[in-house]
Amino acid sequence: MLRYRDFFPLAADPQSHAGLGKGVRLSDALPLGILVTDREGKCLYSNEAYQKLCGWSGDELTGSHWSAVIHPQDHAKAIQHWDAAVLGHEAFLCEFHLKCMDDKTVWVRHNAALLTDNIPGEGYVHTVEDISVYKAHERARKKAEEALFEEKERAQVTLDSIGDAVLSTDMHGRVSYMNLVAETLTGFNRHEAIGRPLGEIFRVVDADTHLPTDDPARRAIQSNSIVALEANALLVARNGSELAIEDSAAPIHNRYGAVIGAVIVFHDARFSRATTARMEHLAQHDVLTGLHNRNAFYERFDQSLALARRHDKQMGLLFIDLDNFKTVNDLLGHDIGDRILVALADKLKSSVRTTDTVCRYGGDEFVVLLGEIAQPDHAYAVADKIRETVAVPMTIGGHDVALQLSIGVSVFPDHGQTADELLKKADTAMYRVKASNRRPDPENLLLAHEYQQQLI
Repeated sequence: MLRYRDFFPLAADPQSHAGLGKGVRLSDALPLGILVTDREGKCLYSNEAYQKLCGWSGDELTGSHWSAVIHPQDHAKAIQHWDAAVLGHEAFLCEFHLKCMDDKTVWVRHNAALLTDNIPGEGYVHTVEDISVYKAHERARKKAEEALFEEKERAQVTLDSIGDAVLSTDMHGRVSYMNLVAETLTGFNRHEAIGRPLGEIFRVVDADTHLPTDDPARRAIQSNSIVALEANALLVARNGSELAIEDSAAPIHNRYGAVIGAVIVFHDARFSRATTARMEHLAQHDVLTGLHNRNAFYERFDQSLALARRHDKQMGLLFIDLDNFKTVNDLLGHDIGDRILVALADKLKSSVRTTDTVCRYGGDEFVVLLGEIAQPDHAYAVADKIRETVAVPMTIGGHDVALQLSIGVSVFPDHGQTADELLKKADTAMYRVKASNRRPDPENLLLAHEYQQQLI
C-alpha cells in the first residue's frame, strides 16, 4: 500500500534525508502541481510541476506561505477562502492567477485538503492545476455567447420593427417564435403562443367557405420550398374577428441544410389591396378631375373599336378645348382655374352615356369617345349638347363663370381607322371651329360686374 511518505518523503520528515535516492518521488512524476504545507500554510514540500508552474525553485518555496505566489489582484479573495476553510476544517478550492517569476500570470485551480496521516502538526496537501487554456476557451465561449445574444437581440428588434407579421414553427408544427405584429394580428402574445400547435394560434379559413385552409408551414416543410398562402385567406383572431391576409411560408434550414421548421410572413391585405387599387386608379385617371387619362383613353378606344367592328357600328370622337382658359387663370388664379376644370369634367360626364369615355387629354383639352353610334349626326348632337350645358353660368369660389368650348368631331370609320387618325381629324376640326368663333368678350367668360372689378 502506498503511503503519504512514499509520495512526499521530505514533507513526512523534513529533518531526514534518508529517503533521498532510495525512495521514488512519485509526486515529481505527476504533471499536476503539488505542494505540502503545515497548518499555517507554510510550504514544506513542492514537486517539480509546481515549481515549473510558478517559476520558483524548491528552496525558494520551502518555508514561504503558499499564497506568496498569488497575483495581488486575487490575493485577498484567495486568503478569505483559505481562512474559512481552515476554521471550518474543510477542503479549500479556489481559482486565481499565479504571478510567476518572469512576471507572467497563470490561471490555476488550487485545491487543499487536510492531512491526518500521523503527520506531526497536521498540515495540508495542495494540488494546483493550470487552467489557462480552459479559461481562454471560457472567455471565447462567453464572448461568442455575448455576440450571439447581441445578434439575437438585434434580430428581435429588427423583426419587431418591420411591418409584416412573422411567425415560425418547429418540425412538429409548434410555434417557436412570433414578432409584435404577429401578436397584434393573432391576438396572442408570444409567451403563451410558443410551444402550442400552429393551428391554435394561426387560424386561417377560406373567405368564401370559411373552411380551414391547408397549413402553410407544413406545406413549406414537406415541399422544402416557398409556398404562397391560399387566395382569399382570412385570419381568425383570438377574439373571433376576421382579417384578410396574404403572403407566404418558407422552410427554415440549419447549417447543414436540413429543414428544421418553417417561417410564415403575412400582413393585413386590406392595406395592400387598397394601395394597389389606388395605384391602379392613378395609372388610369387624371388626379385633378378624376377623368380617364390619356393612357386609359387608348385602352378604352381599343375596346370600343373591337365592339364597333363586331356590331358593325360607328364611333364618334370629340376633341374639346376650353376657350380663353388662360384669361380665366390670369384673372381668377390657378386655384379657381382648377375648380373650373373639375366643374367642366362633371358637366362633360353628365352630357354623355355611362358607356362613353370622357378623358382629360392634357391641360384644358378633353376627349370624349362615343362608342357604337348609329350615324355621324349623333356625335354632332352630343357636341351641341355639351356646348349648351357648359354655357350655363356657374358660381365657383364666389365668381359667376360662363364657359365657351371649341369642339372638333371625327367619326369611325369615315375619318380614320385608328385612334391617332381620329384624334388628328378631330383636332384639326376643333381648330377650324376655334378660328371661326368670334373672339369672346371678357363678359362671356365673367359677368360684366366681375370683369369690371378686375379692371379697377
